[in-house]
Amino acid sequence: MKLVSHTAGRLEASWGAISVGALTVAAGVSGNHLATLFKSHVGVTPKRVARICRFARLILSVDALRPVDWSELAQTAGYFDRAHFSREFKDFTGHTPTEYLALRRRFPAEPGFPPDSGPMPAD
Repeated sequence: MKLVSHTAGRLEASWGAISVGALTVAAGVSGNHLATLFKSHVGVTPKRVARICRFARLILSVDALRPVDWSELAQTAGYFDRAHFSREFKDFTGHTPTEYLALRRRFPAEPGFPPDSGPMPAD
């Protein structure tokens, strides 16, 4: 459990930017073993945790009251191509970035929501 906790902490601290391969090397275990431990203790794989952290970084940086430069936000969050960003955005929200922004502008969030720190739920 200590290994999973430490590894999850590294993923969260890096906002999912550290590779799972680097985590396995640092932990001294195989990728399959780390994935099994994560599934057992966290419920999802370390790759899924990394995706959640990366998306959280992006979505928390969206200010619906201002113009949004999706390319800049995506690059800052660690997405390296538009297709990857668009696919993950739709996977997590069910909407394209443009649709999501329109909804955020149409239905403003309560103060303090979305949460201003930490990863979003897995599903």
